[in-house]
Amino acid sequence: MSEVDDGDATVLVVRRTIRAPATRLFDAWTRPEHLRRWWGPRPVTCASAEVDLRVGGAYRIGNLLPDGKLLWIVGEFERVAPPHELVYTWRLEPGGAAAERVTVRFEPRDGVTDVVVIHERIATAAARDGHRAGWDGCLDGLERFAAEA
Repeated sequence: MSEVDDGDATVLVVRRTIRAPATRLFDAWTRPEHLRRWWGPRPVTCASAEVDLRVGGAYRIGNLLPDGKLLWIVGEFERVAPPHELVYTWRLEPGGAAAERVTVRFEPRDGVTDVVVIHERIATAAARDGHRAGWDGCLDGLERFAAEA
């Protein structure tokens, strides 16, 4: 499910309930060897993932597009609260746009976890719609990854 809040900044909220403990999903989101297995909306794949999981630490995820182009998502962690929340900046390289912000919450409930992605500071409605498709695809991959265990 996705919802939009058009205030001063464009905000996207995407939610998914996944049958897995919050600790497993938090690890899947923050460990490079796991990210490489599930990240990216199909047919995009994760070519590389680097994570320095600490406040001020950087991450770098390489999205390999079907045409062979490599697009990097980079940023820094602003909050790391395992296994419940991550907050980090989000920039595309090559790019140059101002940093966006992503908050990911892992909310355990009765044997499942509600994963809530809040993507803020999106410059345009078109970019927001692209992010919606990307996050929906990524959460599909996370759900498949969780089912493998």
